[in-house]
Amino acid sequence: MTAISLDGLGTAKAIKSELAVEVQALKAKGIVPGLGTLLVGDDPGSHSYVGGKHRDCAEVGIDSIRIDLPATASAKDVQAAIRDLNEAKEVTGYIIQLPLPSGMDSNALLEMIDPAKDADGLHPINLGKLVMNVSGEMKSPLPCTPNGIVELLKRFDVPTKGAEVAIIGRGLTVGRPLSLLMTRKGIDSTVTLLHSASKDIAAAVKRADIVVAALGQPHFVKPEWIKEGAAVLDVGITRVDGKLTGDVHPGVNEVAGFLSPNPGGVGPMTRAMLLKNVVLAAS
Repeated sequence: MTAISLDGLGTAKAIKSELAVEVQALKAKGIVPGLGTLLVGDDPGSHSYVGGKHRDCAEVGIDSIRIDLPATASAKDVQAAIRDLNEAKEVTGYIIQLPLPSGMDSNALLEMIDPAKDADGLHPINLGKLVMNVSGEMKSPLPCTPNGIVELLKRFDVPTKGAEVAIIGRGLTVGRPLSLLMTRKGIDSTVTLLHSASKDIAAAVKRADIVVAALGQPHFVKPEWIKEGAAVLDVGITRVDGKLTGDVHPGVNEVAGFLSPNPGGVGPMTRAMLLKNVVLAAS
């Protein structure tokens, strides 16, 4: 058996086409969605990532506003840029690209974001709303990668109701918020959140109908850990000998029923969900 590919590239392209229609409808009403980005420093990966987000905006008709500060910028400079983005009417959602230069309090700066403009969906207020809202419509922005994972499962008709889900990694951007999303009414999964102190990770994964690997350890998830036919989403990524490598061993493809490629799976979905948050904030 060879796993069905959970094609994030193709799915993200479809979502962007849908968003382009929504953006045109909003513009007809005089509403123009706008994404802002704040980038501090010279990290090549961050520059590439931010550039990709602005290209995505151009594809769907979203305006984009880019603020780049040098690595020598002070915390006061960054605070001033955040205040400018909070006040800018043309910005309906924005992100602060991480990592910030050493010595800056990232959490304190992220908390300065206007929650209504939190395009990443990771402001404490928005995460708190996710905790509180077990069912019903979510009007606050959702964390992009977890939301992208749920959307990918939905579009490939992977059953989630009553499914056992093993999430490996308890980080803020994926594991913790994903566990909340997967247990909401309407999705109705049973989640085990695994981490470095968990006992017998292999056994917990073996029980799972859906496995999400988000820890950043190359080929950590082995084929023999996977239940036959399970859906496996490879989220973590590491550069090994100059090549991007996921958390899931290639042999899993012969056991799983569904497998997201890495790169090309969850990554494009994250970017598509960012655009969705910006459009929703403008609506």
